[in-house]
Amino acid sequence: MQIGAVVRIGPEEPGAQPAPYAAIRDMACRIEDAGFDSIWVYDHFLYRWPGRPTDGIWESWTMLSALAQATDRVQLGTLVLCTPHRNPAVLAKMATTLDEVSGGRVILGLGAGWHQPEFDAFGVPFDHRASRFQEALEIICPLLRTGRVDFQGTYYAARDCEMIPRGPRPGGPPVMVAGAGPRMLRLAARYADSWNTAWHAEPESAIARIESVRAACAVEGRDPGSLEITVSVGIGYPDLGAVTPRSGLTGSVEHVADAFRGYAELGVKHIMIEFAPYTTEALDRVANAVRLFRG
Repeated sequence: MQIGAVVRIGPEEPGAQPAPYAAIRDMACRIEDAGFDSIWVYDHFLYRWPGRPTDGIWESWTMLSALAQATDRVQLGTLVLCTPHRNPAVLAKMATTLDEVSGGRVILGLGAGWHQPEFDAFGVPFDHRASRFQEALEIICPLLRTGRVDFQGTYYAARDCEMIPRGPRPGGPPVMVAGAGPRMLRLAARYADSWNTAWHAEPESAIARIESVRAACAVEGRDPGSLEITVSVGIGYPDLGAVTPRSGLTGSVEHVADAFRGYAELGVKHIMIEFAPYTTEALDRVANAVRLFRG
């Protein structure tokens, strides 16, 4: 089982300013040096909640492209890219190009989006998100895997579109779909190389979701074993000042390593960790748990 970590490109706490790129790059390199398999960035334009000032975040693809040059080994993933924010054919071109730049390290995590205030602020339609997402997949997946698509839909079109050059991997970067609703699960089963469920703590919290996507594979006539299961896990350390609500998993290095073993026993192939607080001390604790799990 592979284990990665989120590199925060937004506020580390509500109301805070996002870190400058130099600090983002430093943490990404620390994560790589600590032996993690992957780094992940969120894809938002802003966060806007009632009664609070707007929170900002850097644009994910630009940051991920920079981190491709700052790192050497780790896989580079989006957790997850909001497909309505970018033309799907152009997005496939972007993914192929970054896969070339990074030497074949990209995992293209995709989702339909959920935070309506950023859609409204940036003029992106929020309606029919599942239908738009399906059409995006019908363009992105063929372009990455075969290099060609000819598609005309209700929301998107890519007529006689070709992916030239093809990039370093014949089938392109793998596509990971995130989503928990029945239709999103079926789309993951139909199109994705892997599927992500978030956010979880102890392994038992992910069992029902994992069973649901395997059932969707059966409906789609797909072998469930051919869809890689990935899980996003929040790990927090209150004694170090964790404040994120996603910090469901906590405890000693041994306890966290046991949780990793539990996820592996469920058939999970990749874990993405958001650790809190977002400090080197917390990173070191998670890294020790990863080493114990692997040892």
